[in-house]
Amino acid sequence: MKSKSLKTAIIILTAVFGLSLIGFVPTAYTDDVCSNANINEEVRKAAGCSGINQNQIVDTITGILNGIIGVSGLIAVIFVVIGGINYITSTGDSNKLEKARKTILYAAIGLVITVLAFAIVNFVIKNIIGGFSV
Repeated sequence: MKSKSLKTAIIILTAVFGLSLIGFVPTAYTDDVCSNANINEEVRKAAGCSGINQNQIVDTITGILNGIIGVSGLIAVIFVVIGGINYITSTGDSNKLEKARKTILYAAIGLVITVLAFAIVNFVIKNIIGGFSV
């Protein structure tokens, strides 16, 4: 029983992680040739752009961090569900009941930390580093 549920959890986590990578598609800017990540490097040089686009770097870092935070949040939600299932199926066994309560508690704490991390990362990037809009 434990082996089957572990395999199911691994399959679900792998699927969720794979689907979360879809959000890493780069966004195109139409404001300016220099800030558009989809324009060829030769065209950017001809337009007078120099060096690496800072907005592109900031957006890439933000996308990676938000992806990691999103996966962490999904894992926390999955653990809340697992803890709830364990709580329901504890059949009055105090050890299983306590373990399920701790799982739900720790997963909820992890979810709160994940939400706060998302807010902090986006605040820092938007207001301190600049150039990113959520």
